Amino acid sequence: MPIIPSTYHNPPRHLFNGHLETIVPSLLRKILGVNYVREKINTPDNDFLNLDWSKVGGSKLLIISHGLEGDSRRHYAMGLVKLFNQNKIDVLIWNNRSCGGEMNLRPILYHHGASYDLNTVIEHVISTHSYREIFLVGISMGGAQTLKYLGEKGDDLPKVIQRAAVYSTPCNLPSSAATLKLRRNLFYRNRFLGKLKKKIEAKAMQFPDLIDLDLLHKVKDFDSFDTHFTAKLHGFKDSADFYQAVSADNWMAHIGIPTLIINALNDPLLGPECYPVKLAESKSEIILEMPKRGGHTGFMVSGQEFTWAEYRFLDFLIW
Repeated sequence: MPIIPSTYHNPPRHLFNGHLETIVPSLLRKILGVNYVREKINTPDNDFLNLDWSKVGGSKLLIISHGLEGDSRRHYAMGLVKLFNQNKIDVLIWNNRSCGGEMNLRPILYHHGASYDLNTVIEHVISTHSYREIFLVGISMGGAQTLKYLGEKGDDLPKVIQRAAVYSTPCNLPSSAATLKLRRNLFYRNRFLGKLKKKIEAKAMQFPDLIDLDLLHKVKDFDSFDTHFTAKLHGFKDSADFYQAVSADNWMAHIGIPTLIINALNDPLLGPECYPVKLAESKSEIILEMPKRGGHTGFMVSGQEFTWAEYRFLDFLIW
C-alpha cells in the first residue's frame, strides 16, 4: 500500500530542472523572523550537543534533524520552525556535533548514522519537558538519522512520539554516495568536500596526532575522504563498510509509527535504491510520496514563503 500520488506540481518556471531546484533555494532563500534560545546538553561520551529552541507555549513539539554540513540556520530548518510556530507548535532543532558554530570536543564528528545523538536529544527532552505529542522530522542526512532512530527503537519508541516525516532522504546510503561520483554532480561534491575538509582541519588542531593533513589535502573524492577520515574516526573499515553499516534501510522495516518519506524523482543526490517502493508497498507505517519535481531540499512554490514540503509536513503531522 502506501505509495501515494504527489500533490506537488508546477514549480517556479525559472527552476526548470533538478539542479536549479536544488541550488537556487540553498543559495538565495531567506527566512526572516526566527529567533532561537540555545541549550547545551552533555552526551554520554563526554561531548556536547547544541539545541536551538523556538517556543510558542505549545503542548506539542517538533524535533528537526538537519542535513549534511547544515545547522539550525539553514533555510529548510527555519522554514519549518516559522511555519510550525505559526500553528502553535514548539520547535527544537538540534545541531550535529561540530555544526551550529562550535566545534565539539571528541575526536569524532557526525555522520548519517548518528542516531545515538538524536536519541540523546529525545531522552533529554522527555526527561525535562511534558509535551503531549512529539513529532520527528529530518531533511536529507537528518532524514536518514531519523529513519534509523525510528527503526532501531521499533516497538520501544517512546509513546509520546506520534508521527515522523522526512524528505530528500538517502534511505540507502551506498546508492546516494554513488551519485557524488557522477560528473553532473561535481558542484555538490566540491561544495561538501570543501566544507568537510575545513572541519577535519579544525579537528586536527584538537588532535594533531590523529589527522594526516597532507593526506587530507590530496583527497579529491568522497570515497577517499570517507575511507581515510569518516571511517577512521568513527570505527569503520573503509567507505564501503561505513556506507553499508549506517544505511537507514537496514532498520526501516522495524519502524512502528506513521512515517512520511518524500523523495523527488529528479533529486540529483538520490540513487534508485533511495526510493523504498517495495517496503512502502508491504508496510502500512511507511507512506512514500515521490513527486516528479522538487530537486534536493527544494519544492519551492511561486509567491509563497514556505515550500510545498513544509506545508505537506504540517498537513501530515498535525492536521
